[in-house]
Amino acid sequence: MPEQARQDTKLRPVRVLAAAAVLGVLAGAGAIYMTSMGGRNESAAFCDEGSATVARMAPLARGEVAALLVPERPRRLPKLAFTDGAGRPVSTADFAGKTVLLNVWATWCAPCREEMPALDTLEGEMGGQDFGVVAVSIDTQEPEKARDFLSELKIENLAFYADPSARLFQDLKVAGRAVGLPTTLLIDPEGCEIGYLPGPAHWASEDAKALIRAALGR
Repeated sequence: MPEQARQDTKLRPVRVLAAAAVLGVLAGAGAIYMTSMGGRNESAAFCDEGSATVARMAPLARGEVAALLVPERPRRLPKLAFTDGAGRPVSTADFAGKTVLLNVWATWCAPCREEMPALDTLEGEMGGQDFGVVAVSIDTQEPEKARDFLSELKIENLAFYADPSARLFQDLKVAGRAVGLPTTLLIDPEGCEIGYLPGPAHWASEDAKALIRAALGR
């Protein structure tokens, strides 16, 4: 069986589960997110400059990325913190001016492990000055296992990021954007959420790449 077919076969069961999870949590997650933003000025919470971007993206949330939730109006995200491969503090603010696919994962999460090669391929094919995949491990016990895992899989294009405290996941949970792993957010150059996917996806697929190109205005 060709490699592409094997990947599709492996991911199909978890995509079904992810789709079911979306149906179960969509209303609740949205409500939590709106509640968490309630103490802020609502007009400031929205990023209307991203409206054209999400309008381009919405029709392309299909096929391998059909579970991606594209908002009608992008919302500004809080600064999300983690560390780089050298243990230095990093946050989403450091990627200002760049569209980022932020993926939160852990070695004990089987769907996370299965989608990692596709994320690596996406970064290798589309990563550059205007786009990047930022995959953050939240392994809290033996965090070096995450680095060893990426090495075993021969992940070549993704930089190593981690948050052994798992505070990143908690911050996303408060924002209604973390109901399980993997959790992936598409963030525009202004730091606004333009897409959210609770669960795995085949990020190296043509569907995913078409969606990313739309986000970049290509």
